[in-house]
Amino acid sequence: MPKFPVSYEDLREIGKTGEKVPAIGLGTWNIRDPERAVEALTYAIERGLKLIDTAEMYGDGDAERLVGIVVKKVGRDRVFVTTKLLPHRFRSREDVERAMKASLSRLGLKSVDLVLIHWPDSLSSLETQIRNLEYLAERGYTRYIGVSNFDYHQLKEALTYTRKHEIVVDQVKYSVVHREPEARLLPYAIEKGITVQAYTPIERGYVNSIPLLKQLAEKYGKTPVQVALNFLLARPRVIPIPKTERKERVDEFIGAMGWRLSSEDIEKIENMIF
Repeated sequence: MPKFPVSYEDLREIGKTGEKVPAIGLGTWNIRDPERAVEALTYAIERGLKLIDTAEMYGDGDAERLVGIVVKKVGRDRVFVTTKLLPHRFRSREDVERAMKASLSRLGLKSVDLVLIHWPDSLSSLETQIRNLEYLAERGYTRYIGVSNFDYHQLKEALTYTRKHEIVVDQVKYSVVHREPEARLLPYAIEKGITVQAYTPIERGYVNSIPLLKQLAEKYGKTPVQVALNFLLARPRVIPIPKTERKERVDEFIGAMGWRLSSEDIEKIENMIF
């Protein structure tokens, strides 16, 4: 049997909020052609992929500006906007509020749907970071709060510091190649009702060269990328967030939904050794 119960839902709840988004989101790290990226993201939203992930450090703010252009084109209510602030911003309320306002200015928004600590800050207490993260929700700058690159122990500790707002997301590297979250983080997130957003889920295209994925792609009439994404979609609480600047790739991502690998084939992927 697979390590986790197979999830067949192509809509995923954000934490325990009751709000659901498509099971695949889109990232914006390392955008090389902004014009094409705007076209691809706009196309994705029109096709129903409404979750867009960005960060203040991506392109030194340019990715947030790009997302702002897309949101203006399609309408605010059609996009679930996530951004991430740098760890040192969370050392004080003044710093985090200043950084949040700058992000919102670049996005052209009054608030985002979700804001994350980009990774844990080693020079301030986790309690301070979480309290200042929560402050952003208290001030109305974001509807939800979450973290990124928090391991099992850090996430578990972080949950002890929240007061009025729950941590709804932990965004981590997770793919068929990098499956470390499955050891402790993912089971804990499933238990606590926290959504795991998987970045670099297709390993910058490397999944296309994996023999087993190529075999399974032929079996299902899919691509290796679609097989790699489908493996993650079969995990409860997981939302992969691949990045692309091409509309045809958006179609490929969408083709990863609406079906599932068999339990036997999921086990084969689980047993791959790299």
